[in-house]
Amino acid sequence: MGASWSVAALLPPDADAGATGAIGAGIHAVLERVIAQMSNWEADSDLSRFNRAPAGSWHALPADCFAVLQTALQVARDSGGAYDPSAGPLVDLWGFGPAPARHAPPSPEQVRAMRGRCGWARIEVDAAGRRARQPGGVALDFCAIAKGFAVDAVAHYLCEQGLDHHLTEIGGELRGHGVKPDGMPWWVALEAPPGPASDAAQQTLVALHGLSVATSGDYRRYFDSDGRRYAHTIDPRTGYPASHALASVTVLHAQCMLADALSTALTVLGPDAGMAHARRHGIAARFLVRTADGFLEHLSPAFAAMLA
Repeated sequence: MGASWSVAALLPPDADAGATGAIGAGIHAVLERVIAQMSNWEADSDLSRFNRAPAGSWHALPADCFAVLQTALQVARDSGGAYDPSAGPLVDLWGFGPAPARHAPPSPEQVRAMRGRCGWARIEVDAAGRRARQPGGVALDFCAIAKGFAVDAVAHYLCEQGLDHHLTEIGGELRGHGVKPDGMPWWVALEAPPGPASDAAQQTLVALHGLSVATSGDYRRYFDSDGRRYAHTIDPRTGYPASHALASVTVLHAQCMLADALSTALTVLGPDAGMAHARRHGIAARFLVRTADGFLEHLSPAFAAMLA
């Protein structure tokens, strides 16, 4: 999925190299299952096969893939389409998916054409049959939710193995359980854009004890053209990258899958509408807004309560 991963886990004192290797192999197996179901980078994944399917056809999806689709559609519904799992054609058009990277924006005609292929409300699901209908031309893109799901899946696997103390990270999204060997929590510094806000003295630390954190920012993947930055977070409602003073959004949630998707939705909504949405839905979110002098931090009530 175009991302790296890492896991730190406290193993039993009597664990040998064989046990360690088995845990590593188990983690790889979990990730391979997620990739096989939800990766746009793999032509034979369940998601890619759905995207190529003819109009009007119904497709049974694996349980995990269908659960992620249902969650993605719910976040899309709640956010008024600011997050849209069907925005794959737009993501590819702007060069932020598996398609080759761009160095200049596409034409307005190209954007309009790709927008015509998108629309989360066009996707029908049959919950009883665990099926989804391809309306024609829709390309699902789970990159803003599948990494979080994979974090949750790895954490669940480690707990099943009796490993109660671990920290999992995929593409910058994290989930922690238990404590470190020294008895301290899994402290992580909240991600910040390059600049004054990222200075160590100003970093905010959170303890991930049964908690996940995900950040969406305009500084991760982007290209510059004619003096303007085009970031990878596409607003599905316009077809263009989100353009406002919001530099990043960090979300804390028990589920990394939801932290991942919600951070994207709030980034697209922007500082004002995003904060209103976070307040309305009780989302723990931190907004970093660019100013002439650096960044301003705004915390939703739920986020402030967690820090307190």
